[in-house]
Amino acid sequence: MTSTVAIVGGNGQIARMLTELLVDEGSAVRSIVRNAEQVDSLRELGAEPVVCDLEQAATTELAGALSGCDAVVFAAGAGPGSGATRKHTVDFEGSVKSMRTAVEAGVTRFVQISFIGAEDPVPTGTDEVFAAYWDAKRAADEALREEALD
Repeated sequence: MTSTVAIVGGNGQIARMLTELLVDEGSAVRSIVRNAEQVDSLRELGAEPVVCDLEQAATTELAGALSGCDAVVFAAGAGPGSGATRKHTVDFEGSVKSMRTAVEAGVTRFVQISFIGAEDPVPTGTDEVFAAYWDAKRAADEALREEALD
């Protein structure tokens, strides 16, 4: 039985490695990205690219991208060079939006890419942007524990 997995943030390093693994094992991958310029390289990996800007898209648009999937992987992130505000809007708000939309779309399995130690307090002396990233990941992980998802 083939599964269909949506990867939110499908052009990141972890997402691209995961795409290759899933495609190799026979799964269908729906790669959700905000930049149309990434579509061709994702198709080359065997993914079905879907352009949907997580920060700007209406929930109904994201639900359409997740509909019919067996699982959602949240691998999106604000990325290097972004500021503290974007760490919150992508790494936390984008994650929560993806979780809630997955539930609305009938997808029950949700995997979130985080980091080991995200549940710990931010160490004293951590720069502002990395502290915002850490806080966003911790809050997103906590939110996931509260959602009705596997």
